[in-house]
Amino acid sequence: MSENTFCAARRRILANRITVRGFNGGTATNKGENQSAMIREILEYPDPRLRTIAKPVDEVTDDIRTLIDDMFETMYDANGIGLAATQIDVHKQVIVMDLSEDKSEPRVFINPKVEVLDGDLEAMQEGCLSVPGFYEDVKRIEHCRITAKDRNGEEFVLEAEGLLAVCIQHEMDHLNGKLFVDYLSQLKRSRIRKKLEKLHKQSA
Repeated sequence: MSENTFCAARRRILANRITVRGFNGGTATNKGENQSAMIREILEYPDPRLRTIAKPVDEVTDDIRTLIDDMFETMYDANGIGLAATQIDVHKQVIVMDLSEDKSEPRVFINPKVEVLDGDLEAMQEGCLSVPGFYEDVKRIEHCRITAKDRNGEEFVLEAEGLLAVCIQHEMDHLNGKLFVDYLSQLKRSRIRKKLEKLHKQSA
């Protein structure tokens, strides 16, 4: 998920609505220790690889932790606040996220599952590192519970409202081969696709 002025403002407003319960809340406490982390290429819409369904991680190995480090490096380099492994063409159920303004609260979600706690929908403007330059309102569940594993393979439970809830749903969509543009009208989706295809041709 990409950062923009709107999201930055919403993040500050909603910061006090984020509730974390359970083991470490997915916090990547040793993020940044891997000095060899790489910046990976981010797939861009309408690349068909973004439609691949991610597979569960059977075991959290050193290879998975290296992937996590690369994902953080890639996300921060692109000024993002969330990234799914699908976006770098690795089809494993891994998400990294940092909603802080100073990149101090990295979180890892492996094999995440969401339980709806409140069926009310909230519209929030979303952007995406795989759909660069476009921002649209999308309605999401505003209160949910997430169960996942952290970078050490420990399970945790997290309850979230506001931006955190929106971001985890956005990134989990990626793991299921879905993008935020899929929530838009066919006309808007077509316009975005054509503009990005034109940009891709110009940069080829």
